[in-house]
Amino acid sequence: MKSERIGGGGAREPVADRVWRLGDELINFYAVEDEGRLTIADAGVPDFGDTLEAGLAAIGFGVADVDAVVLTHADADHTGLVPALQAAGARVLVHSDAEAMLRQPRPKDGDARPARLLRQLWRPSLWRTVIHMGRRGAMKPPRVEGAETYEDGDVLDVPGRLRAIRTPGHSPGHCALLLEDRGVLFAGDALCTLNPMTYRRGPQLMPPGFNTSDAQAEASLAAVAESGADVVLVGHGEPWTGGAAAAVERAREALR
Repeated sequence: MKSERIGGGGAREPVADRVWRLGDELINFYAVEDEGRLTIADAGVPDFGDTLEAGLAAIGFGVADVDAVVLTHADADHTGLVPALQAAGARVLVHSDAEAMLRQPRPKDGDARPARLLRQLWRPSLWRTVIHMGRRGAMKPPRVEGAETYEDGDVLDVPGRLRAIRTPGHSPGHCALLLEDRGVLFAGDALCTLNPMTYRRGPQLMPPGFNTSDAQAEASLAAVAESGADVVLVGHGEPWTGGAAAAVERAREALR
């Protein structure tokens, strides 16, 4: 499915039942409507604050209609709008293993070594990503206090009643979020459909150097497949409408 982002001035059509894609050509976040109220799944980068109100207005809502921001993880390109939404009255929810990183942003460890990325700087596409992130404010992640925490398997008391599915590997406390009654999985960075290093398209893991553990990230694909979702919405790239199992099969093929 090809879709445009509302926050980037794009179409107003939902990408799934009462789910809208916001952000820009490289970074996605999402709005979920239930009984007239909204949950924001992930929160993009700080610069998205310039278009947030217009984006929500395009689907008939305002910032005051956002009850909750639920984060798949606490990387800087997923937390940028949290302070603005929190100040407007939204609750903030994140997995307990990611809460410390949300309060005190820091570089990831493990396989996410800067040297691995430095060796790839010959790629113009990686430079494009780095420059884009910098201009959008991702190099200055906010410090967020007062977040509520959730655990693997919790059904969250937010519009849409998202269920947390633990998918470790990309970042501490990473979880996918299942909108069960609509067959939609917010996969965060458990996989992507646009590689931010090479710009290769299609379901795949985030590239080496972006994950705390490449092996764990690969193992977590099983949880994505077992979600049974019809639609997979990712942090980077187009929506995948061929089912979670097929997305995982494609991602595993890309590893070979």
